[in-house]
This record gives sequence, C-alpha cells and structure tokens, in this order.
Amino acid sequence: MTSNTIKVDFRGRLGRFELNAQFELPALGVTAIFGPSGCGKSAVMRCIAGLNRLKTGFCSVAGDVWQDEKSFRPVHQRPIGYVFQEANLFPHLSVHRNLMYGYSGQAGVGAIAFDEVVALLGLEKLLERSPRNLSGGERQRVAIGRALLSQPKLLLMDEPLSALDQMTKDEILPYLERLHGALDLPILYISHDMAEVERLADQLVLMRSGGVIAAGLLTDLQADLSLPLSVSRDAAVSLDATVVAQNEADGTATLAVPGGQFLVPAEPLRIGDSRRLRVLADDVSLAREQPSRSTIVNVLPAKILSIRSQSDHRVTALLGLGADGAGARLLSRVTERSWNELDLKTGLEVYVQVKGVALVRREPSA
Repeated sequence: MTSNTIKVDFRGRLGRFELNAQFELPALGVTAIFGPSGCGKSAVMRCIAGLNRLKTGFCSVAGDVWQDEKSFRPVHQRPIGYVFQEANLFPHLSVHRNLMYGYSGQAGVGAIAFDEVVALLGLEKLLERSPRNLSGGERQRVAIGRALLSQPKLLLMDEPLSALDQMTKDEILPYLERLHGALDLPILYISHDMAEVERLADQLVLMRSGGVIAAGLLTDLQADLSLPLSVSRDAAVSLDATVVAQNEADGTATLAVPGGQFLVPAEPLRIGDSRRLRVLADDVSLAREQPSRSTIVNVLPAKILSIRSQSDHRVTALLGLGADGAGARLLSRVTERSWNELDLKTGLEVYVQVKGVALVRREPSA
C-alpha cells in the first residue's frame, strides 16, 4: 500500500490481556473495528492514541510514524480527536465554550472551521445552552464537534452510541453520515453493533481474542464465506448503489449496482446520488427458472460462486449478480433440504429473489 494508510502492529501484554493486532488500511473514510466484547477493540484504539504503550509496537498514519522500535510519540503530540462512550463535557461551560476548548483557530487548506462543524452537527440552537440541559444525543454531538475542532489528522470514536437508546441512535446516525460525506478525515470507529457498521463503514477490521482475523473493504469481508460474519444470525451484504430512476407516484426508486438493479421503497431521491443498500442472507431465495407473477419485485439472474454448509442443516451461498456472476455479491441462506431438492451447486446459473432490501440513508459525498 501507499503511505496514505493507517498501519498498526501491536503485540504484547496489557495487564492480563494479550494483544496481537496488525492491519494496514487506507487512511480514508470510516474504518470500523468490530468484534465481541473483550476482544481488544478499545485496547487497539488506546494504543493508537498513545494511551497504552507496548514495548513492541508500530503505528503510522498517512506516512507519519507515531511509534516504532526507537520512538514513541506521547498522546498530547498525536494529532487525534477522541470521542468516548460518554460525552464528558465540561458542565460549567456553555456548548460554545466546550466546542472552543482546544480549538486552535487554525486556518488554511484542510482546516476544519467552527461554523462548518456547527452546521454539520446541527448545533446552531444549542451554543448558549449548558450541557446539563442537553439530551444524550445532543451532548454526544457536542463531544464530536469538540474533537473535530482540535484539527485532528485521525478521529477515534470508541462506541460513541453505545450509551444511547435506539431512538437517540437513529437521531445521531445521520449526523455521522454527514461527517463521512463532508470531511476528508479518516475515522476509526469501534462498535459491537453490526447495523451501525453496515451503515457507516468503508473498511472493516474484525477482531477476536486480542487478534485481527481479517481486515479490508466492508463489502469484501461480508461476502467472505470463511469469516464468521457470513454465518451470523444477521448475515448480510452492503451494496453501494446509484439512483437511476425515481417514481414518486408509487414511492419507489431504482438503484443500480454492478450486474443488476433494485427497486426499493424510498423518499424522493436525486438521480445520480449514491446510497447504500443492505440485503440479508435470509431474504434471498433461489430459483432454477425465472419466477413469474410474484409479489417479489427484485428477481435477478446470478451465478453460485461458492457455498458453506452450516451445522444447523442450512447452506449459505455466495452469489455474483449477472449470468456470468461478475457483478455485485449477495449471500443466500437456504435449508439443506431445499438445496438438495433443487440440485443446486457451485457454478450454476440461478435467479435470486430478494424479499427485502433496506435502503441506508447516506449523505452524498462532498
């Protein structure tokens, strides 16, 4: 990879915890670190921030080495913004003064302006209020704004929504999507909620028992049958799609992905905008012949690329859209009995029937 990457290699003990984590990914967009509780997600982030120090460790961001065998840059010398689970605002300061805390007023190319942050996070009406009079979601938006105004080269977010209820999460997620589209700033985002990851992330780091089991594009890892994501209860793929048609009369939009198009219920969208689709493996069924007269509107030709048998007598198939299978990837999970009755096998051309497609609201990139 080029120097425009985030590269980490942390090996050693932190108390009783053994960390052995290595990955290198583009210093662009949102990289999610995902795994079960206690797998080492926060330990990796604290090492990147310089809060934890291992005798052997390496960390570089966009070619700037923060730590290697000979040197260690302390936390106050690392250009990071850090957002924790709790907002931790100064209760005696107004929202405006909380935002200004640590703001250098830096100008020039790439600098994040105060007014820009306020607008992106919808803080205009909150500036003179006390943190004591804010909701949980409002406090967290202020904490994100304060981190951004420190002019970081990397934004670290450690489960920033975990302390919020679902309604408040739904309120704040659009603001995180807006940051993704508007700011040229790499973000490392820890979560144990795959729905958040599928909505926000470009890249994914999968962790288990202190180690990294895979790292790469979110879409690639979701479609990798060797990884635990493909056999999880909510196994799904994320598809980055382009709006190609809008029918306001029936409230649907047509979105194109490589190898096919999906018709989805949607509010009015602009032609040419990018949106993310989520398709559950359990919502994709297979047919040997093209179905007719069905309430399922998304029926597309595809090819079975590979399969994984599960211990519960089900089969997960990796599919490529298009008769040649060269298009976007989908997962389908069917019973072993249905698989055998249809005599399905790798390399076979089939029709996929997609019973449900979730449209993820994502702000178009700036």
